[in-house]
Amino acid sequence: MPASHNPQTIRIGLLAGEPIRLEGLTMVFEEKPAPGKTQLVPFVGTIQELLANPTVEYMVVDLNSSLGGFDTVEAVRRSRPGMRQIVIGPENEDELVLSSIVAGARAYLDSSAPPETIRQAIEIVVSGSIWAPRRLLSKLIDRLLNVPDTTAPTEPLTLTARERQVLELILTARSNREIARELGIEERTVKAHVGRLMRKAGAENRIELSMRALSGALPPNPPAGAKTHS
Repeated sequence: MPASHNPQTIRIGLLAGEPIRLEGLTMVFEEKPAPGKTQLVPFVGTIQELLANPTVEYMVVDLNSSLGGFDTVEAVRRSRPGMRQIVIGPENEDELVLSSIVAGARAYLDSSAPPETIRQAIEIVVSGSIWAPRRLLSKLIDRLLNVPDTTAPTEPLTLTARERQVLELILTARSNREIARELGIEERTVKAHVGRLMRKAGAENRIELSMRALSGALPPNPPAGAKTHS
């Protein structure tokens, strides 16, 4: 679809094998952005065309109608590691959700998700966070923090139980105020936890912190019996 590419425009590739699914996905972009907000523009094509287009920075992959299924997610990661993927797939498939995110997806939505939910998930991914069922975030962090990091120091750092809670909420794009409200602690305490997390991850901001967490670059889990500090 024709669109001028500028700092206020982000192209979202759409990959779906069935015309009716593809038409449904394009409806997600019909709503006009608020003044000053980024314009999200759909770009339809084959996987080869989407991967070859450097202006396509994000891709929606519909596992229900993509011929390659989950292999498509991994193929995108191998070809364009920097491309952020939004995956739409079967419901109640926890392992598929986790595998998709580990393989490079930054959002996973059930096939029954309405257009407004898909739009919200895309915006969350564009902001630098992930969209995934809350019940899976702790399991996701466990899996990612256990990925070996060859650049880690000889004596690896650890995350406290509270830092893990804060990280989990950061990954769902919660603000410091929202995190403080949910955990029942002061906002300044949240800021302190976020600061320590960024220092441990070697990140300069929350987006970089999220990306490093999702790439498995954070230190391993705290030892059993570690206490939560507020």
